[in-house]
Order: sequence, then structure tokens, then C-alpha cells
Amino acid sequence: MAKISIDIKSGTIAKTQNPAIVGIDLGTTNSLIAYVNPETRNSEIILSDSKRNMVPSVVHFAENGQILVGEIAKMSFETDPKNTIYSAKRLIGRGPEDLETISGSLAYTIQKNEANNSLLYIQAREKLYNPIEISSFILASLKTNAEKHLGTTVSKAVITVPAYFNDSQRQATRDAGKLAGLEVLRIINEPTAASLAYGIGLNPEEEKTIAVFDMGGGTLDVSILKIESGVFEVLATNGDTFLGGDDFDNTILDYWQKKYVDSIDKIPLSTLRVLAEKAKCYLSSNPQFEALHQGSGTKLEISQEKFDSLVLPIVNRAIECCKSALRDAKLKVQEIEEVVMVGGSTRVPLVKQKVKEFFEKESLHDSLNPDEVVAIGAAIEADILAGNRKDILLLDVTPLSLGIETVGGLMDFMISRNSKIPCSVARQYTTSVDGQSNIKIAVYQGERENTKHNRKLGEFELRGIPAMPAGLPKIEVVFRLNADGVLNVEATELRSGVKQEVQIKPSYGLTDKEVEDMLLDSLKNAEADMNERLYLEAKLEAKQLMDTTLRFIEKNKEHLTTQEWEMTVQAIHNLKKIISTPETERSLILQQTEHLNEITKPFAERIMDVVIAQSLKGNKIT
Repeated sequence: MAKISIDIKSGTIAKTQNPAIVGIDLGTTNSLIAYVNPETRNSEIILSDSKRNMVPSVVHFAENGQILVGEIAKMSFETDPKNTIYSAKRLIGRGPEDLETISGSLAYTIQKNEANNSLLYIQAREKLYNPIEISSFILASLKTNAEKHLGTTVSKAVITVPAYFNDSQRQATRDAGKLAGLEVLRIINEPTAASLAYGIGLNPEEEKTIAVFDMGGGTLDVSILKIESGVFEVLATNGDTFLGGDDFDNTILDYWQKKYVDSIDKIPLSTLRVLAEKAKCYLSSNPQFEALHQGSGTKLEISQEKFDSLVLPIVNRAIECCKSALRDAKLKVQEIEEVVMVGGSTRVPLVKQKVKEFFEKESLHDSLNPDEVVAIGAAIEADILAGNRKDILLLDVTPLSLGIETVGGLMDFMISRNSKIPCSVARQYTTSVDGQSNIKIAVYQGERENTKHNRKLGEFELRGIPAMPAGLPKIEVVFRLNADGVLNVEATELRSGVKQEVQIKPSYGLTDKEVEDMLLDSLKNAEADMNERLYLEAKLEAKQLMDTTLRFIEKNKEHLTTQEWEMTVQAIHNLKKIISTPETERSLILQQTEHLNEITKPFAERIMDVVIAQSLKGNKIT
């Protein structure tokens, strides 16, 4: 039977296309999706519906049960902070033992769940969600947007993670992709993706050793890469999963809370967070930030000089990670030839200054948009996996050591930190008790000598070992770490051939059944979810048009007739009333939005002609 493709943009029969393979930067603060254009062979960011390159990694659970993602969700930061979830990436792959260190910095509630005590859960609208589900909502939104843009199915993706993510966090990210309806072809480190975006080393004759400094909203990664004959080899990684632009925001917030102690409690915490982020961004290119909070009458101020002094300890922590990465790579600063800057937080002047000073460089690689380079690199990797490029070979490393627990609770390291992956390691063990027929293999991840200080990834038992005196059985344990950083462990008693193999999944991952149930639930509600999305998009477009129109007519009031002014104000009033009514049909919202467009178009064109004429007055055109 012949297959027919439908262009989902136009609803018409389309030429048969292969499903697109995309690259996704699933960020703490913002997320991006990119692909390699098959015609131009260039990597391109897929813009959101609002024509922005970045989609805020924010999910809002509305009172009517709707789940909103991105810009429209971010609008609820101030009005409904407890049900607006941000920075979920900081929670992914973490367990109840991390609750105390995380919960104080968030505006929403996170807690344990007795039904599944291996995961942290987020409470929203009297319901509990785990961070994997939250991340899947963001990934599903990116997937839907890409399909609309490309006019074809998007089912496969490369997703990036911080280089310092452990196995639990990597597997949780893969689970989120699966839940969003994506086949995750590869999980790759963000700094590795960034190096691909810059194309450093694509010349076969080029040999370089570079550092990639990646500081985003919530995580820091420092990677040392050796590039030779088109091969990108990560020599070492270091970083901190709790260090980034969010910490800069919190520092400003803390400063204001202490400085304006008498009036600060009149300003909602969510509003303060938004203003702190604005201050940080503004101070990247201005000496002073000021904002007047209308409700309390409080004037919030901070200078760039003060900001630098406050965040210096945070930046110094980042530099310590640079030192550790160099030490692990067994290199000196002078051996680093180039430094690549990645992540929105690298726009902070103090960050650039300190990185330059540490690496002793006059200039840094920061010409590309630091927010986009990771997604672009992920798209290139996706293109490689699609078989379209043969000129690049990517080697990666495991961020933390892997091993098993031996007698006395000691950690026997099988795969050392910064070992190249994929890799395989085998080691032989024996029994410690006469006649022992079973042996437990417990797998840990970490750098401490005692397993109680490391993270347990899983365990299994090798059963049926023939009864022999202690020390006689030969038990071979094999660790196989694949290109995604997923670990397979195999144990064999060599004399008898008794064998057991298991794929180690993190303690905080979802079971396959849980993932399947959630996926089925999303499919069942796909039509309703899409209708809700279209309805909300119509309301958002109407609100944006009203705000823009109101600003325009107030600014150009002298150019409008009384009738034009009254008609426009009335149309805005009518549209505002319509979108504030819960039962309003989407078609009516679209109709009234178009009506506002129609009545403003004539005088908007007239005013623009006046402005252009005034700007050209006295100038000669040659």
C-alpha cells in the first residue's frame, strides 16, 4: 500500500520526505531546537511561534487544567508562582536526599512521594509531577513547533546535557525524550556540541587544544578538548550542576532584600526575581540599573560595580572548575590555544574578564550567539548520525568514575572519570565465603573510596555459582559504557559459565511501564491538548496586539482624529472583554483581533508616512 504524506502547514498532499532529525538544547532557563537544512547544509535554529530563538523552559499548570509551555507559561511567573515550574533541569535525576539543598531556592513546592520514594516530585494544582514529566512537556512543545516549521514528522533527536551530568541525570533526560514521543539517538555533552558549532578542527591538518567554558542559567561546564585530524576528543570535564545565571539573579535579590528591608516585603517574591534577572541582563552593557515598583513605591537600584563585587565569589567558583579541568587533563594554561564561550551567562563582563585572565588570553571565541551554539552543535551531531557527514568523529568521556562495591563497602573503580566512551572494562573477582552460591554486584558512581559517599546506580545478583571453597570461583565482571553514557554490566562465573547481565538504570529513572502509561495518556489527549494550545495562542496574540496598539496610539495621539481614537479604544475594550470571558469561542477571538487590525491599519500607515517624511526632511537622495 502506498504511503501518502500530508503537509501539516497547508493540509495538502506533500512530497515524501524522510522524518527530520533535530538537535535539542534542553536548558535550565531556555531551550532551543535546530536542524541542518538539507538544501543549504547550514545549521538553523527553529524559531518559536513568537519568532524567538529560545523557548523558556517554563511549564505553567493553569486553573482550568491546561498545561502551558514557554512564553505563555512565563507570563504566570508573577501571578501564579506556585504553579509555574522553572529550572526543572536542576531537579532531573535527583532523589529525596537532595530535597533539603534544593527546595529553599524555588518558588514552587517540591516533595517526596510515598508511592515512589526514589524521585523528587513537584506539586502543582493539587497534583504531583516528577521532573522527567516537566522536561517532557518542554520537549513535546519543541517537537510540535519543529513539525509545524518543517512540515514533516520529527521523531528522532540528539539531546544535549551538561558534561557533569551523572548517569542518573542522563538516563532521566532520555526518559523525558521518550515520554515526549522522541527517539533519542544520542545524549551528548553541551560543550562538545558547542565545539562542533564553531567548527574548530574541521580542517584535517589542524591540531588544537581548546577549552569550552559553558555557563548557562543553572549549570556550569568546563571541558578541555583536543582536536586532531577532524577528531574531537574530550580530555577532561569539570563543572557544577548548581552554578549559573540563576545564582547571579539570587545574589541581586538577596542584596535588595537586605538594602530595602523596610519596604521589600510589599513586593511579591516572583516580581523581585523577574526584576533581578532584568537587572543582570541590563548591567551587562550599562553602568546602573533602576526600577520603580509601582505597587509599593520602592525604587530598586544596583550598579555594575556593586553587582561585580556581589557575584565575584560565584565567578571565582567557576574559575576553580577551570583549574580542576586543567588538572584532570594534565595540562598547563599555556597549552590551551583557544577558549570558546557558551551560554547566556557568559555575557556578564566580569565572567569574560576572569576567564581571559585565567587562560591568559587577549580574546575569546564569543562571536556566535552564546545561547544558540549548543543547539547548533546538536543539530550537526544529528546530521552525522543521519549519515550525511563522514568528516567528523566524536569521542566523549564519562564525567564520573564507575565501579562496584567490594568487601567492607569499598569502591573498586572499573571505569575512571574522564575515560573515553564508548568503552569496555573487565575485571576478575572471587568469593569470600566457602560454598557461596550467590554474589551481589552493586554498581556505584563517584570519586570517593567508600561507596556510602558515592551514588548507587543499581544492583543485581549472580546466582547458581557451584559450591566451591572461598577464593576458588573466578567471577568476571564486565562494564560496557555506550556512546550515550548508559552502562551495561555483565557478571560470569568462568568455571561454570553461570552468567547474569543487566542494563544499569539510575535509581531515579522512570520504569518502562510508567513511561509507556504516560505516553499513552498523552496520545489519548492529543486532540484536546492541541485545541487548547490553539485557543491559548489566539488569546496571547490578541493580548500582544492590544498592548502594542495602545502604546502606539498613546505615542501618536496628535496624528489621530477623535473618531479614530474612540474607535480604537472601543475595539481594544471589546477584545479585552472577550478574552477575559472563559467560555469565548476561539473563532470570536480571531474575528475581533482581525477587526482591531483592520481599523488601525489605515491610520498606522498614514502615521508611518509622516514619520518617514520627517526623517527624510532636508536630506537628498542620490
